Amino acid sequence: MSHPENKTLSKRIESLDILRGFDLFCLVFFQPVFMSLARAFDLPFTNWLATKFDHVQWEGFVFWDIIMPLFMFMAGASMPFAFAKHLKTGSNAHLYKRILKRVVLLWIFGMMCQGNLLSFNPDRIFLYSNTLQAIAMGYFISAVLLMHFKLNGQIIITAVLLLTYWAALSFIKIGNYGGGDFTPDYNLAEYIDRLVLGRFRNGTTITGGMVDFGTYYRYTWILSSLNFGVTVMTGVFAGHIMKSGLSNLKKVQWLAIIGVLFILTGQIWGLQMPIIKRIWTSSMTLYSSGICFLLMAFFYYLVDYKNYGKYLRWFKIYGMNSILAYMLFEIVNFTSVSASLLHGTEQFLGDYYKTVIQLANVSIIFLILWVMYKRKNFLRV
Repeated sequence: MSHPENKTLSKRIESLDILRGFDLFCLVFFQPVFMSLARAFDLPFTNWLATKFDHVQWEGFVFWDIIMPLFMFMAGASMPFAFAKHLKTGSNAHLYKRILKRVVLLWIFGMMCQGNLLSFNPDRIFLYSNTLQAIAMGYFISAVLLMHFKLNGQIIITAVLLLTYWAALSFIKIGNYGGGDFTPDYNLAEYIDRLVLGRFRNGTTITGGMVDFGTYYRYTWILSSLNFGVTVMTGVFAGHIMKSGLSNLKKVQWLAIIGVLFILTGQIWGLQMPIIKRIWTSSMTLYSSGICFLLMAFFYYLVDYKNYGKYLRWFKIYGMNSILAYMLFEIVNFTSVSASLLHGTEQFLGDYYKTVIQLANVSIIFLILWVMYKRKNFLRV
């Protein structure tokens, strides 16, 4: 007979995989199909709903803006379970090797997803510009805190990172940048990215031997890494709750309470420092983490408290190969395969042909992931 603790641990991990799978399902299946369908319908309601599945241009937050924070949050939520095992079975040096290997692989995969490596074009070498790289930085910060600090220390340092980013953007002024300016062109995080990354920042072109930063790309990464660490750490704190000896109902309650408090605090903070995902403001970090806590509470309630996991396990097809799912969606264009299989149907499908092609594309990804899931082949990073 298996030990009760082991059963509980597997259940907890299953709820993490299912929520992670929900996140990836939204990213690589539901959103692209729905957006294509909304364009085909071209109705006021579907056009309005489509705005909730596309990122806001600058200030504000819609459903689609939670996808990246949730991906990072889930990376943190599994860390207390994974690190407990590795800290018992190996030295810190051994664990650091694993951590650095994961960071390097995520960084390379991120560059591949942006097309920076696969294009073989020196003009497209952008060093830091992808979700996987943000996860890598957040994971590294969180790993160090997990290894060397107890829970109180982790909370204090996470708060310091959050407040440091807020103070830097609010009070440091360099030339026309910063000093509480949260506009796309003149916030401090934008200045730091231009200064550090220069020619290797995404969105740049070389014009007359000079670096042109353009006007369309305003995501920031260097200084924002502080809050990438905070986002992953909020997932770690959720993991601590789920790993604790509390009853499952108490865990759900704590996750929900913290989620509500984070959302309220983020909204209030947003009155001074706007909620802006593109530069990962501190208010956005708390607000999005609050939503992640509520989602975690909901899925933990369904899977671990109510035992409805059997109805949701298909999400694990995405959740247990999340990196591969992300990379297949970002790198591989299956349109030629789909168009070949559906050749001749465009005359019958009309405006819905593109939707059917998109559905076929994401279905191919699902089929690949399903076969790998059945064979228990998972891309471990």
